Amino acid sequence: MSTPSDDHSYLAANWAAARARVDEACRAAGRDPAGVAILPVSKTFGPELVRAAAALGLRRFGENKVQELREKAGALADLGLEWVVIGHLQTNKAKDVARLASEVQSLDRLELAEALQRRLEVEGRALDVLVQVKTSPEESKHGLAPEALPALLDRLREWPALRVRGLMTVAVNSEDPAAVRACFRRLRELREENVARGHALPRLSMGMSGDFPLAIAEGATEVRLGTAIFGRRSYPAAP
Repeated sequence: MSTPSDDHSYLAANWAAARARVDEACRAAGRDPAGVAILPVSKTFGPELVRAAAALGLRRFGENKVQELREKAGALADLGLEWVVIGHLQTNKAKDVARLASEVQSLDRLELAEALQRRLEVEGRALDVLVQVKTSPEESKHGLAPEALPALLDRLREWPALRVRGLMTVAVNSEDPAAVRACFRRLRELREENVARGHALPRLSMGMSGDFPLAIAEGATEVRLGTAIFGRRSYPAAP
């Protein structure tokens, strides 16, 4: 992976390398690379870097925090980009999300679904959503309990502004590939179980820069890559 520079020229090389690695993982899993999309995760990176990425033809970007999404959407409004919410979402952020986002991949509870539906009705819009399921035992991970998924999917049929497209998960943070892969396998199994119940769930968003080959082996249709494309993040030091 190339190192950032002032002119952002490293992005093209990083993007090409990321796509090549995803394609390689697909072939290793016996899958068509065309069946796995990449969502560039631009959280913590500034608008100027996203603009440089957009110049390479990238149109969709994943963001964790609504405030950051709002700032970038304003600064880059001329580009017509699509913003995807991938972080835990509070209900009081539904207004901004309904106005600015094209997709939410972290829908994990009934209360949030209701808030989004109400705001989308006001905006006269519809929103693609993925239901985030907690497949990791870590308390720090967000997501709906697997056993609660059927009931939520059934209720989501009542809200036409929320277009359910599939499922999302974040795997356990572990050095054990078997433990990581088990999280992805569980999401695929949940998709299969609920498709059998009559739900259309074509998409599985799972896998990040450090574990995406395992996700692809278990059926991911989209991987979320941040550092592989943009480089290492700089987080503010804790007070």
